[in-house]
Amino acid sequence: MRVEFHPSVTTSLGVEVEVGIVDLATEGLAGRASDVLAVLGEGHPGGVHPTVKHELYECSLELVTGVCPTVAAARADLERSLAQVRPVLAERGLGLLATGVHPFASYHDLVRSPGERYEDLVSRIGWPARRLMTHGVHVHVGVRSGPRALAITGALTGVLPVFLALSASSPYWHGRDTGLASVRTKVFEALPTTGLPPRLTGWDQFERLMGTLVTAGSIRTIREVWWDVRPHPDFGTVELRMCDGAATLSEVAALAALGQSFVEQCERRLDAGEPLPVPAEWVLRENKWRACRWGLQARLVVDDDGRTAPVEQVAAGLVADLAPVAAELGCDGELAGVLDILEHGASYDRQRSVVAAGATLPELVGVLRDEWATDVVHRG
Repeated sequence: MRVEFHPSVTTSLGVEVEVGIVDLATEGLAGRASDVLAVLGEGHPGGVHPTVKHELYECSLELVTGVCPTVAAARADLERSLAQVRPVLAERGLGLLATGVHPFASYHDLVRSPGERYEDLVSRIGWPARRLMTHGVHVHVGVRSGPRALAITGALTGVLPVFLALSASSPYWHGRDTGLASVRTKVFEALPTTGLPPRLTGWDQFERLMGTLVTAGSIRTIREVWWDVRPHPDFGTVELRMCDGAATLSEVAALAALGQSFVEQCERRLDAGEPLPVPAEWVLRENKWRACRWGLQARLVVDDDGRTAPVEQVAAGLVADLAPVAAELGCDGELAGVLDILEHGASYDRQRSVVAAGATLPELVGVLRDEWATDVVHRG
């Protein structure tokens, strides 16, 4: 199967942010997406808003940017979309929640969004798809060729646990503390063609694998390959899909800056003829689990001999290494936001602190809505 990759000239980026719709009276999820999108689509071709979209279930919206040269431009794009969404929500007594999973909602109450694609997805996959009341942040970064995208995908697997630990925002499931920093990760892993990407050393191997999956009926199109990081041939990007929903736009921007800077550094190393390192498979799987379980309190395996280091130390070192590249890209300010997350804690930890101080889970949702609305994290 031939898969044409549409190259990007620069490490431009696009960001997709999934958010939950919340009823302000109950703080529960509200299946009102079609209502909201009908209003937002007025005046647009086909009644479809260009940057605010349906997700699988009616309790969610997806905010998408265009192709942006900088992280600041991507953030401004998201802010324009939110400026249109918020008045429509407010008129209906609704708000937004941007963390990985709503703390107490039940997936049994989910109402599927209209459309044959969504109906087919739930019909084919069944129970794992029925549980997908999850929200994430996806970051696309442009690369110059398919083979480069594959090499950079491999390199990114080594730092995925850092992205997960920084963004982890889903400790609760159906009103219970799971003990995980990111229950969303485990819920999403139950779907087919998810998880860490296989180790592929050439674009021909990628094409062969995609062809095999289509022929076998495992997927209809390569859009249904939902790895934690993947080449996206149509967009000419690598797509980071590891992150939980981020509680603030500043955290979204920090994750985007980390992704853009890392990919740009990889491009430069490939230009210099340097191989991109990929840790052993057992290290990748172990580190992903550790970040999912313990978030920023995890210790990551840093070599094949099993030595470990705190994920906070690994993240700070990555920021220091990428700082010169980020400065050239104009996202050094946003990249410094990673250090802010290390200082004030990731969302899963802040959520537990709110509950430990005596808040109910509905009250916690109110705090989370406020974080997203104000771009200010709750510090107890």
